Amino acid sequence: MTLSIAEAGFPRVLIAGLAGDTGKSLVSLGLTVALRRTGLRVAPFKKGPDFIDAAWLGAAAAAPGRNLDTYLMPADAIIESLRRAALSSDVAVIEGNRGLFDGVDAVGSHSTAQLARLVGAPVVLVVDATKATRTVAAQVLGCRALDPDLEIAGVILNRVGTARQEALIREAVRKDAGVPVLGAIYRLEIEHLPSRHLGLVTPVEHPGTIEAIEALGEAISRRVDVHAVLSVARSAPPLPAADSRLTTRDPRASRVRIGVLFDKAFSFYYPENLSALQDAGAELEFVSPLSDDRLPAIDALYAGGGFPEEHAAALSANRALRTELKRRVAEGLPVWAECGGLMYLSGAIRCRGGTFPMVGALPVTVEQKTRPQGHGYVEARVDGPNAFLPEGLPIRGHEFHYSRLGDAGAPLETVLALGRGVGVGGGRDGIKEAGIVAGYTHVHALGTPEWAPALVRAARG
Repeated sequence: MTLSIAEAGFPRVLIAGLAGDTGKSLVSLGLTVALRRTGLRVAPFKKGPDFIDAAWLGAAAAAPGRNLDTYLMPADAIIESLRRAALSSDVAVIEGNRGLFDGVDAVGSHSTAQLARLVGAPVVLVVDATKATRTVAAQVLGCRALDPDLEIAGVILNRVGTARQEALIREAVRKDAGVPVLGAIYRLEIEHLPSRHLGLVTPVEHPGTIEAIEALGEAISRRVDVHAVLSVARSAPPLPAADSRLTTRDPRASRVRIGVLFDKAFSFYYPENLSALQDAGAELEFVSPLSDDRLPAIDALYAGGGFPEEHAAALSANRALRTELKRRVAEGLPVWAECGGLMYLSGAIRCRGGTFPMVGALPVTVEQKTRPQGHGYVEARVDGPNAFLPEGLPIRGHEFHYSRLGDAGAPLETVLALGRGVGVGGGRDGIKEAGIVAGYTHVHALGTPEWAPALVRAARG
């Protein structure tokens, strides 16, 4: 693919923090809305594997919120994703995760800083100013000293208490750290979005998503120099060249119909995964396990993640769909299930002191716990025959779940050996049952390009 000079010089800015919970998400969301109000088309990205923040960014931009993750994806795929975004957008807002230099080890591998260097994105640092003045300058200066090659182009102060405190910090950061302060948000001026055990409540579940996003945009427009942030984004150098790993749809390919579970209980899908399925020859049929009483005519099913435990009673009450899906699986329907999809296909979910029958296509029950049972990156290798992926294929993914399997009563057949991660336990993941492969591992199509064509082939079979 050939891009113009303007596209290759795609304006982009990365919003980072010194730690988690400093206000990166609120600033990124508000900035996205503020930029849209100037008439710009914004491409939103989230660093890391998080589904929920990316979905909120997508809602703010009225465009798919995508992920950039140096662990899950090769560098070329990350660059190509940004280059593709340049074809239909004017500026990219990339939200970092955790602290700027926090990665999987002591040297910050796969950190937000590493991503910023890879994509040549100038960094705007969100700093919690609670009960501090000149110390903020020391923090910013420390970040510059730790990685002099990283461009920290500006600072946004969060949780400022008084006008005097703001003035002192602005002067100290400018003089001591050599970085301009581009905005100051006062304490309690921006309301936090509601959250629960996996993070924010998803935008598809939030009753006031549009109002919350617009309020954030108004606050950022008032307290942050949006034009200065845009100038920072426009200072980004041309994107590096990359070998494309994103496929394009072959119009000659025969189409198959793949169902996708999607509603308030199931919304954890990377946009690239859905696009990759379409490019490989799939027509997607979205199915709501909460409200649909029958399956459409489909050749395979993609059961992604979400919060089935939050909607267990309603999912269980829809007996018609549960019964039909169990029958279709018994007839050989290929199903790829991740986390929440595994929970829905199980015999039952135990949560909130009750037991809620589910589809019953897997010979397991699932127990919801109060603490994470698996959280982090996954390294796996396919080591058993299955309907989707070849034996020997290495896979990198991500898991974050508070549930675990109860007693299955008999040994489970699994097809993924884990070198890193928890999965279903015992160093294993990927339960194989009939045409199902179900595990806690979420895969990303840019990191596992074999996945989407494999699901389409299984549907054709």
